[in-house]
Amino acid sequence: MKAHFHLVPRAIEQSYLSRHHILPNFGTVWHYHPEIELHYIIRGEGVRFVGDNISNFDSGEMLLLGENLPHMWRCDDHYFQNDPEISAEAIVVQWLPDFIGKTFLEMKENNPIITLYEKARAGLMITGETKKKLVGLMHRSSEVEGFNRILTILLMLEILSDSKDLIPITIGHNAYRSNKEETARLNKVYQFTLQNYCRELTLEEIAGVANLSVTSFCRYFKMMTKKTFHEFLIELRISHAKRLLMEDNFITTEAICFESGFNNRSNFFRHFKEIVGSTPQEFRNKCIREELI
Repeated sequence: MKAHFHLVPRAIEQSYLSRHHILPNFGTVWHYHPEIELHYIIRGEGVRFVGDNISNFDSGEMLLLGENLPHMWRCDDHYFQNDPEISAEAIVVQWLPDFIGKTFLEMKENNPIITLYEKARAGLMITGETKKKLVGLMHRSSEVEGFNRILTILLMLEILSDSKDLIPITIGHNAYRSNKEETARLNKVYQFTLQNYCRELTLEEIAGVANLSVTSFCRYFKMMTKKTFHEFLIELRISHAKRLLMEDNFITTEAICFESGFNNRSNFFRHFKEIVGSTPQEFRNKCIREELI
């Protein structure tokens, strides 16, 4: 899916941007930017979109996103109800690959950073000891000033470059460019689908949202996203089902099936196993075991 270009605000005198956000939600705009992004969710849950990957996210998630990799964290619906008691919180650090200067990455000692940037093009989930080390540094990066800011991000890059706790998120590299017309059309389709994926959606209806014929829409969507709209819709519904399985141990799998937008259990079970690699009950049991550890 083509994404909206996002201009990252930055003071001229700053080498990189570090922000500690406390917001009602993380927004709904599918976007990309030339800056590399280190993103730590302190509080929040919902569905995360990175490149061609659709997954749930929860508090404690940390990701490294390469340049021009489209992404969005779409919080669950209750974050959009204007409840002052509910908020999402994250620390976001963003920097250009050559933020210290054009010759920085040409130094032999920095080859591991070049390798890290290449891996980050597919998006990286950061886990284990690496995440623990980075949490404190990310908080620090949003607070310190002067030369200590440079030292802080260099230390983060050293930890990331040496880490074995990095898990690729997308299947392939997903760097994008788009024009305003494509951005408006795809974001319109995207937002409509997010609001309606739990009910029956026809190709005629979604093609109408894009102001295209069914044939043109199917061809256009596949070209932009490398998947059919049906595949995209199924992934959204399975993500919703996973969230219900994780959060409510008493709701039946049959109820989850219909609440997630599937019209019969066999269809739901088949798609769930294809995407998740287990049955809904096996997935729920795994989540329960992890909570007990």
